[in-house]
Amino acid sequence: MSAPVGVLALQGNVPEHLDALRACGAEAVPVRRPSELAEVAGLVLPGGESTTLSKLLEAVELLEPLRERLRAGMPAFGSCAGMILLAREAIDARPDQHQLGALDITVRRNAFGRQVASFESDLTVTGVAGGPVRAVFIRAPWVETTGRGVEVLARVPGSVAGPAAGKVVAVRQGPVMATAFHPEQTGDARLHDLFLRRVRDSVATG
Repeated sequence: MSAPVGVLALQGNVPEHLDALRACGAEAVPVRRPSELAEVAGLVLPGGESTTLSKLLEAVELLEPLRERLRAGMPAFGSCAGMILLAREAIDARPDQHQLGALDITVRRNAFGRQVASFESDLTVTGVAGGPVRAVFIRAPWVETTGRGVEVLARVPGSVAGPAAGKVVAVRQGPVMATAFHPEQTGDARLHDLFLRRVRDSVATG
């Protein structure tokens, strides 16, 4: 790739995402301002707190430039709060929270419960070879509805107790993908590699 891949560096596990992208051979850079966004070929939106991230995007004047890049087809990968921001609609979000609308999905914030309810599970993820992906869920959302054109990549296994069983937790629509969990926390960069394949395809055809 001739251009680097960015990680939105306003909140969340930014160093871990940068490390995962670099482990896959990508040039990875933090993005905090519009001029930096303009230079990247794709963007990772990390976890954090979606309402805070929404306000910070507006405060540093990144909200509209990011929406424009997404509309223009920039590849993006959101994890946890990043998934919430990329969604068309978020249930239980504050009325003043901004949505980027890059994925035709409805998500439910904090669907798995409070931080004390955090858990890990092995998931089969479409497009990821080499066995199950260990998924870390921390105050995570899940996907309530998916629109046409949205590919479901992973669901919570049916063996998991409670209402989470079978819920959609990873999706992709065109060049944009998102997970309800935190792939950057396990040392397994296969989902980042899956994202980078889309970035490379975008660069090659752009």
